[in-house]
Amino acid sequence: MARRVSLTTELDCSPDDAWQHVQTTRLLQHIAAPLIRFLPVARQEFPEIWTEGEYRAWMFLFGVIPLGWQAIVITLPEPEGNSRFVRDNGYSLLIRRWDHWITIEPAGDGTRTRYTDTVHVDAGLLTPLIAGFAKVFYAHRQRRWRALARRDFSALALTRPLR
Repeated sequence: MARRVSLTTELDCSPDDAWQHVQTTRLLQHIAAPLIRFLPVARQEFPEIWTEGEYRAWMFLFGVIPLGWQAIVITLPEPEGNSRFVRDNGYSLLIRRWDHWITIEPAGDGTRTRYTDTVHVDAGLLTPLIAGFAKVFYAHRQRRWRALARRDFSALALTRPLR
């Protein structure tokens, strides 16, 4: 009963700038806020730059309502042509599969970026609800991405790291 959700937007930045920022945990905290807040399990810190591996995070809706933990399982698949990818093949107690692919590729003349979030969700009977939330969440994230890119990512300096 898995569902696929995919949203694409264009960013006012180069693909290299988007690629540099998408690999930072600070960006995740910024674009997820204030809808979702992530805190590392056991009060450990996430790395400043994502590296391949599994990380566990507590998630809070609107920063205060506990949603439980989520495994963030990062891989950096090989580029295909001009497209680069970050994959989070995560899971939690309620979500068997949260296979999220971020695609970054040139748009137009290459000074802009086409950014796509695609997630395959399998949460049993909860799949339609979780997939609906994913659509809202990724639309929110992409709005935050566009605002960051328009301001040359200056707001990231004000975002607290994931601790």
